[in-house]
Amino acid sequence: MPTTGLDRGCLRAGGSGVKGSLPLKLVVAAALVDPDNRVLITKRPIGKPMAGLWEFPGGKATEGELPEQAIVRELKEELNIDITASCLAPLTFASHSYEDFHLLMPLFACRIWQGELRAMEGQELKWVRPVGLREYPMPPADLPLIPIIRDFL
Repeated sequence: MPTTGLDRGCLRAGGSGVKGSLPLKLVVAAALVDPDNRVLITKRPIGKPMAGLWEFPGGKATEGELPEQAIVRELKEELNIDITASCLAPLTFASHSYEDFHLLMPLFACRIWQGELRAMEGQELKWVRPVGLREYPMPPADLPLIPIIRDFL
């Protein structure tokens, strides 16, 4: 089979570079964008894994739930806002292996919602300019999303 591109280092011995045998978790996230092009981040509350880290709002999809359904539900539960799937734009995704599971996280952009944002789980909320996102400590899976958000906005 012919190869293309200049860097064939990805084809060298050593396997795929991805850990196998980890359970897959589907977690959805949203880049909520306000009229000033700031993005909402939330701080994980005490008592949750990775407490104190900032993240894009969202959460786990339930068995059989589509990603769009999951993010609409999660944003209602976490932030008390209503979003329709037609207002979501798929932006990118993260794929990251943690110690005991592999996370697959689609990120949706959204500029339109109904309701006033309220931290329903006691989490801190912060509107941040995309260029300032790196100033906030985030879980490893969220970090690769930052350049995409910066380019998008």
